[in-house]
Amino acid sequence: MIYAATSVWLTLIVLMAWSVHRLWQGIVKSRTVNGVLLPGTLIAQLGHVIGLLITGATVNNTALVGDNDRGEPSTQPGFKPKIPFVGPIVVALLPMLALGGAIFLLVVRLGRPVIVQLPMDALSTELPVTMGAFWDQLRALVTLAEETLAAASSTGVTSWKTGLFIYLMTCFTVRMAPIPGNVRGHVGAIAAVGSIAALSATLSPKPFNIIQEAWPIMSLTMGWLLLLMLLSLVARGAVETVQMIGRSAGTYD
Repeated sequence: MIYAATSVWLTLIVLMAWSVHRLWQGIVKSRTVNGVLLPGTLIAQLGHVIGLLITGATVNNTALVGDNDRGEPSTQPGFKPKIPFVGPIVVALLPMLALGGAIFLLVVRLGRPVIVQLPMDALSTELPVTMGAFWDQLRALVTLAEETLAAASSTGVTSWKTGLFIYLMTCFTVRMAPIPGNVRGHVGAIAAVGSIAALSATLSPKPFNIIQEAWPIMSLTMGWLLLLMLLSLVARGAVETVQMIGRSAGTYD
């Protein structure tokens, strides 16, 4: 069951990262958002390019901040993986693995004071199959977001290490969003991770042990994105309210 839960949580992480990114683009210019997230963009684009090369594509004119209106990272149009079905999955999987590795190293170097304060049982290793379990999981996620904020604040927000951790953690988690043009590949990559781990576990306990060891990192990532989602929704709502009031005032003048 832990393998199915892993796939579900990874899917939610990708979807939440995508949502946070879109919310930010509705508040400030897209190019500004993508520029601020540059460290995460660099890692994701590097994994994307390596995935394209592995799957037989030719990569030209790669840009971390594209020339289009949204300023998304880009490669020359028309260059896609030449391996059907598996190619898009590989291209989507490598950026996710690269960002996951970056988050792991970040936590090891700067984030231990934060992660040790989080409730490690906030993410259930079993899918909630009853209504009661579903609501219990929702309450646990709200608590996880609260504890994530408390843990980050308790380490001293004025410390340069804490500031760097908060910035890089935000860049790496938000850039878990799908790269434009390969959303299906991300879905396939997540499903492939769970399926391969489940099949491998029949031969060796290592996949199970790896997932258990990575669970705290997944909990931190989920808590961080939940916190960003809540803050982004409040900010987006405030901006929309001010704009609506401004338009209404202009109508009556």
